[in-house]
Amino acid sequence: MGLLKDGQWVDQWYEPDDDGAFVRQESQFRQGVGDDAHPLEADRYHLYVSYACPWAHRTLILRALKGLTGAVSLSVVHPLMLDHGWTFDDSDDKVQPDPGGARYLYEVYQRADPAVTTRVTVPVLWDKKNNHIVNNESADIIRLFSDAFSVLSDDEDKARIDFYPLAHRAAVDGWNDRIYPDVNNGVYKCGFATTQKAYSEAFAALFSTLDDVDAHLADHRYLAGPVLTEADWRLFTTLIRFDAVYLTHFKCNRQRLEAYPHLSGYLRELYQWPGVAETVHFDHIKGHYFRSHKMINPHQIVPDGPALDLTSAPGRDHLDRTGDGLVRRGGS
Repeated sequence: MGLLKDGQWVDQWYEPDDDGAFVRQESQFRQGVGDDAHPLEADRYHLYVSYACPWAHRTLILRALKGLTGAVSLSVVHPLMLDHGWTFDDSDDKVQPDPGGARYLYEVYQRADPAVTTRVTVPVLWDKKNNHIVNNESADIIRLFSDAFSVLSDDEDKARIDFYPLAHRAAVDGWNDRIYPDVNNGVYKCGFATTQKAYSEAFAALFSTLDDVDAHLADHRYLAGPVLTEADWRLFTTLIRFDAVYLTHFKCNRQRLEAYPHLSGYLRELYQWPGVAETVHFDHIKGHYFRSHKMINPHQIVPDGPALDLTSAPGRDHLDRTGDGLVRRGGS
């Protein structure tokens, strides 16, 4: 995992803080759409993702659920991330190349700004007409897909779905503010800690939050209660990777997610939501983590297990939800 310094690629890992804790860099590109610089037009925007990355996975889910697969084109990087970072190596048949012919994702960043200093991450929302990165922050991109991009949806009903509904924003923001540091980023803080203290603190925060989420889901269908929101999809992309990767690779091993009575059924319900399972690619997920992080797994052995139960009944129909669980602009 490298970075660009003044536009030049450097193969350099993250620097921990003084206590050995993993520190994630803030995203550099945070623009919106719908203005003169980035008007909302068909065939203008392109999304770069990794099937392995939980942050990119969020945007794939919202792209599918909002009916934007025809409006926002897609490139998929190779799951292995080594000396050159994310690449478009076509040795994997799920890789979808850069339409501009880049070999490495950092060349896309260089195309946007030849002197940029930044980590080279996915997802990336690209403006094909301006040849520029609009946004590389997943939280921003899923909001854009839920709201502004609705006018480009190929499905009238999907266009009206609101995953950040006004009436539930306080609950959504509250869960996001806790789940991001303790769970989404918390698993990384466990896996990339360089001191016992930093690891143990991250481990405690992770499982404390998972315990609280599981207790909440005992009598709430979703995080915001009876409706499905972005908070659920932000959590889902970490949960779906938990038993397959984070439990062992990142030493998040107090218990399997499957052992949680409510989180496990919640995960199955979200996985079985129409259009979501097709965005989950365990070959890329496991191949990326176990082969790319050689400082954790030097022999790059990818485990054959675990067996995951994702298709059995979620067992959550007794919990209230509003209609089909979706909020739509202009009424249900």
